[in-house]
Formats: sequence, C-alpha cells, structure tokens
Amino acid sequence: MVVPGFLANDHTTLGLQRALAASGYRVTGWGLGLNRGATPETLDQLVQRIEAFAKGGKIVLVGWSLGGIFAREAAKLRPDLVEKVVTLGSPFSGDPHGNNVWRLYEWVAGHPVDDPPIKSNLAEKPPVPTLACWSRRDGIVSIACARGLPQESDRQVELDCSHMGFGVSGRAYPKIIAALRSF
Repeated sequence: MVVPGFLANDHTTLGLQRALAASGYRVTGWGLGLNRGATPETLDQLVQRIEAFAKGGKIVLVGWSLGGIFAREAAKLRPDLVEKVVTLGSPFSGDPHGNNVWRLYEWVAGHPVDDPPIKSNLAEKPPVPTLACWSRRDGIVSIACARGLPQESDRQVELDCSHMGFGVSGRAYPKIIAALRSF
C-alpha cells in the first residue's frame, strides 16, 4: 500500500504504484483522497484500509514524506497486518520543524507541527521491520529527520533523488524497488 505525502493523493503516486505492480507486488493506494495532515480520523481510516487490503496476509506499507509518518503509526497500531514499513523522505526523527514546509503544513492542517492531534512518539520504531530511505538532494526534509537515528529504523538507505522524486520520478522507482527488495 502506497501512502501519499502531504498535499498528494493516489493519483500523485500512480507511477510508483505501477512500478511496484510491474515488479510483482500487489499494490493499492491509500484510498483516502488528498493527504491534508495528521488527524485521528485519517489514521483510523488508514487502519481500516489496511485491514481490508491485508486479507490473506501481511502487507508492506510504502509511505512518501508525511505518508511515511502515517505508515509508521498505522504499523504501531496493527503490526499483525504489516510485514514492513518503507519511508521515503519522511520526517519521523528529530525536530518537526526540520523541513521547509512546516509553516504551510500548519496553515493547511490547522495545528502546530510539533503538537499534532495524534499523540505519538514519531521517532519510536514500529514493532515491524522498517527501512528509511533518504536523500542528500531531498531539499524539503532534512537528512537527519528522514534518515533518523539507528535505533529508529532497522535500515537506512540513501537514494539520489529530490523529495518530490521519491513519489513521482520514474528514475527513482527502480532504486526504491531495489531498496525494498534488499530489505
């Protein structure tokens, strides 16, 4: 299941979904429309979507940026349904202001970036294998926030793409798939 980033939707991640499907994965988007920020309702709805898609076995959650935050939090709630979590430039570690869009996020989401309505320790590793993909060329999320500390994920992999490239660049997809397969 591919979870889109902030102000993105399933249409935005369609290329990544198609690349994953072409590589043999059974794929779906999150099915929740535009990602407008953290809300308890959105997390609950995502968990319901995971429960429906996971019938027959555990799934891999691939979350781009804020989508990776949702993927990690959903995996904490339903580790029995999640095989692993892959984050793509997701700011799960360190200072929540460690990105270039936090002011826009606060304006759209309607809450401070450091006080979301979902109470959680974002840096806490979910109880499933986690892979944090990050890039020196991200340009939006700081390296430290997307890579995290060693105990915050099981593996960290550097990819060479922009922040938007994680979700929409055909050149990034093979690298993402290779990182997923090697993990």
